[in-house]
Amino acid sequence: MPTRQLDVGTVTALVADATTAPSMHNAQPWRFRYLTGPRVLRLYADPERAMRRTDPGNRALHIGCGAALFNLRVTAAHADLTAPTRLLPDPADPLLLAEAALGDRPGAAPDAELRRLYPFLARRHTSRHPFEDREVPEEIRAVLRAAAESEGAELLFPGPWHIDALRALVQDAESRDELDESAFEDLTRWTRLGPEAENAVDGVPEYAFGPVRRGGKALLRDFAGRRRVPGRDGADFEESPRLAVLSTRGDTPADWLVAGQALERVLLEATAAGLATSLTSHPLESPELRPLARDPVTGRGQVQMVLRLGYGPPGPATPRRPVADVLDVEPDAPAD
Repeated sequence: MPTRQLDVGTVTALVADATTAPSMHNAQPWRFRYLTGPRVLRLYADPERAMRRTDPGNRALHIGCGAALFNLRVTAAHADLTAPTRLLPDPADPLLLAEAALGDRPGAAPDAELRRLYPFLARRHTSRHPFEDREVPEEIRAVLRAAAESEGAELLFPGPWHIDALRALVQDAESRDELDESAFEDLTRWTRLGPEAENAVDGVPEYAFGPVRRGGKALLRDFAGRRRVPGRDGADFEESPRLAVLSTRGDTPADWLVAGQALERVLLEATAAGLATSLTSHPLESPELRPLARDPVTGRGQVQMVLRLGYGPPGPATPRRPVADVLDVEPDAPAD
């Protein structure tokens, strides 16, 4: 049996760390419920924060929640807690994505590798700035590949022709959006401009848009959309973006949660190695374009995310909702 009391303050701190995870448009599509009796922390999807146009199947929602679940595992290890998890534990409740049993049982020491990643939870930020035109060393690539593999996913580093193909897919996605009046619905909902950016608790504030791309071939979504942002600078981006493609064998909600955990493990390892990172999901939002993102020679499974890696500014921190808005604590039932 667990021997240590877990007060609400401790659980609140765990959830605060978990919610530093990335999510599509920083919508933070998660909720947590802590069951004090069995010391179980449950992770739920928040359907009110789903992207109805760009993520109608909730694949990206699951990936974001999977990233938050991985952060929970990291912060639990840092707190000397074990946190064995179950994915989709109740088939009758599809919003219940995972649960973690928080314990400190003898003989079940917290994962030292997870604990090592804890300092990078607060340092990992999405960077939409130019990176240097230099290669990521093979030893770092090997670490990132191993990080994805340890979570049941695969990370591939595409060659020049595949990078060009991915860039073409991004351009295709952008062109399709320009022809569709509803294409910017989710982006408009989840971006914060002007005074709204100063007090935001979610979404992407204008200070995190990065500069307008003048030249270069970096794969980036312009969060300004069709709107003008006064005072926004322009910059030349790298001519040879360094990309990685994250895939899973299957394409079910469980696979998406696996992808989210693998993604966050890769991002934290990249941050630990001194790399800046950003994510590209634009071509993956179209059922016609997504299969084309896979390398037909070496790629296996389903592409879940495209990562941009390199040496450059780490990017600013984006806002997070107060933990009180995402955590419910269910006390012990009273005795009869």
